[in-house]
Amino acid sequence: MAKKALVLVEGNRSIGLLYVRAAKRLGLHPITFSADPTQYDYLKADGTEAISVDTDDLDALICECSWLRATYDIAGITGFTGLDELAYATVGKLCRSFDLPGPNPRAIERCCDKFTQRQLLAEAGVPMPAYRLAANAADVESCAAEINLPVILKPAVGSGSSGVLLCRNVDELAKHTTHLLCGKHKWRSSPRILVEEFAQGPYYWADMMGDEVIGIGGADFGRPPHFIHRGCTYPAVLTDDEQQRVADVSLTCLQALDLGWGPSNIGFRWTMRGPVVIEVNPRLAGAPGPQMVNLAYGVDVVTEHIKVVIGEEWDLRRTRSHFAGARFLLPEGDGILDWIDGDSRAAAVEGVAEVKLHVQPKTPIVREGDYRDTIGHVIAASPSRPQTDAILQHAVALIDWSIKSVSAPGEQQHPWSP
Repeated sequence: MAKKALVLVEGNRSIGLLYVRAAKRLGLHPITFSADPTQYDYLKADGTEAISVDTDDLDALICECSWLRATYDIAGITGFTGLDELAYATVGKLCRSFDLPGPNPRAIERCCDKFTQRQLLAEAGVPMPAYRLAANAADVESCAAEINLPVILKPAVGSGSSGVLLCRNVDELAKHTTHLLCGKHKWRSSPRILVEEFAQGPYYWADMMGDEVIGIGGADFGRPPHFIHRGCTYPAVLTDDEQQRVADVSLTCLQALDLGWGPSNIGFRWTMRGPVVIEVNPRLAGAPGPQMVNLAYGVDVVTEHIKVVIGEEWDLRRTRSHFAGARFLLPEGDGILDWIDGDSRAAAVEGVAEVKLHVQPKTPIVREGDYRDTIGHVIAASPSRPQTDAILQHAVALIDWSIKSVSAPGEQQHPWSP
């Protein structure tokens, strides 16, 4: 009998290893397709099979899968969005080519276009910030005037908060518009900018599998104008009524976007109107989301996602009730990382589940105002939120680093800062 394989389209520095290990626990042979397998260190370290292929080329992917079927029984195909969320639509098309369970590629494509997503949600009556679509600087200025400053500018297609900025005045608006439209931002499609009302209030997200709510987490960001996570808590501290309101809006979002298959996560701001939808993502959240769900509830969402992918019965029943939390390590300036240490001491703190450093000494540190600014994280869990917060505070205090500036005095300002 041929060995059952799980094909992973591209890797993921955040949660790729979780998928590889979960696949092996399920008796599957994970095989990663990647345009550059060497960029994922865990593949070599874990001895995972990888095949070099252009993952933007559907025909090439179909060809590779056809070759694999001579040796393996392909039990399922899934993948990661990375910087291009539309790549997940390619995964859906590949699944359909081999009659395997997978996401609806058309629904993924519509969801990944944030303007189209907004339109579909608006038709369903989902509460959202005011929004407009702009194609040039004049459009941006006009849209911002209609909505009223401050506004958020973001690429209509993108992920990881790349290119997302809060513009509080006309100077910031003009500067960021220039950044997006004049070659500094990398576009995977024709430049289109979403101009949105700044919805103010605590941030929450709902993790979904199919049409079930797994749980709701809360996060806080650093100071404006960027939206970089500094910490998060799971579960979020909400009343039963507030949780139900988030769940109801989440299900309405999935119905409006035809996303009733597999994992998704939905971001909210809790405003005076209640939960206002910031974004729907047709995928599993990146680290440390899956780890916190497991620590808090005993639900391994990565394993359960793989079960969905291979057509097996999945189970989201909670087996524990703890509070999980994470803190992100963020540099204060740009330069060259001279040294970083204390991670082993932090990992030894009771209650700490994971300490992850994303950089090594001598690495250039250039803050981009998005997820790439994070140089590491600490995850912990305990039976109570105050205890988890205390564990994290103690562990993070044990980690320190030094960054040598390579710019002249007075030039430490973030390149996107006004």
